[in-house]
Amino acid sequence: MDLGLAGRTIVVTGGTSGIGLATAGLFLNEGAKVAICGRDEARLAKASADLEARFAGKVMAHRCDVTKKEDVEAFAAAVQKWAGGADILINNAGQGRMSTFATTTDEQWRAELDLKFFSQIHPVRAFQPLLEKSTAAAILAVNSLLAYQPEPYMVCTSAARAGVQSLVKSLATEFAPRIRVNSVMLGLIDSGQWERRFQARENKAQTRDEWMVELTKTKHIPFARLGLPDEVARAIVFLASPAASYVTGASLEISGGISRYI
Repeated sequence: MDLGLAGRTIVVTGGTSGIGLATAGLFLNEGAKVAICGRDEARLAKASADLEARFAGKVMAHRCDVTKKEDVEAFAAAVQKWAGGADILINNAGQGRMSTFATTTDEQWRAELDLKFFSQIHPVRAFQPLLEKSTAAAILAVNSLLAYQPEPYMVCTSAARAGVQSLVKSLATEFAPRIRVNSVMLGLIDSGQWERRFQARENKAQTRDEWMVELTKTKHIPFARLGLPDEVARAIVFLASPAASYVTGASLEISGGISRYI
């Protein structure tokens, strides 16, 4: 199926690793041009070099902290200069905070809410003028199943994720019919965050495979494994593409069946 992405310009925040990098690669495979951003200069350079080696001339990389308005505005200006516009924005930046209500300080609440909300708000504001000029404009928010199914040990992140999902739904109505706005709701995806948690495990004798088996049992994942970045990326690329032209305000769960809500 032709997704209608050839020649389009895609912007992927948090595009230096994991889901963001996999998503950038799939868009490039479909014939699009892709601009990625990230905070870490070394990771950004590596991701850019890896993509450029396969898709010469179709990749732009820009250092950007999405919680800083001026950084995101500079990124948008760089994309406009590079490609002349933008068609699709993938808001992917952000990670989870493990804490309960009792162990989350006011400062940590503010930091988490700032990250989750403004990693969406700043890019949307900066790229909206470019998207408005596109004939296939779309915004895709990478969100978490925590928005609908909160965990007590991630109380701060769960609350923030729920707020982001409400924002996405509101934007889908406000921006229609010019810009489609959708989200993917992730369960446990094998990424750098889970690798860091593996490295911090209590039982250092456990192999990664053993640790993963125990984790999937503890989390009661019906598929008995974590998801892969490519599996998320395929869903993102479809939902953001012109092939999903009548889909807006939707959320697609990618969780291996872990959800319990209806």
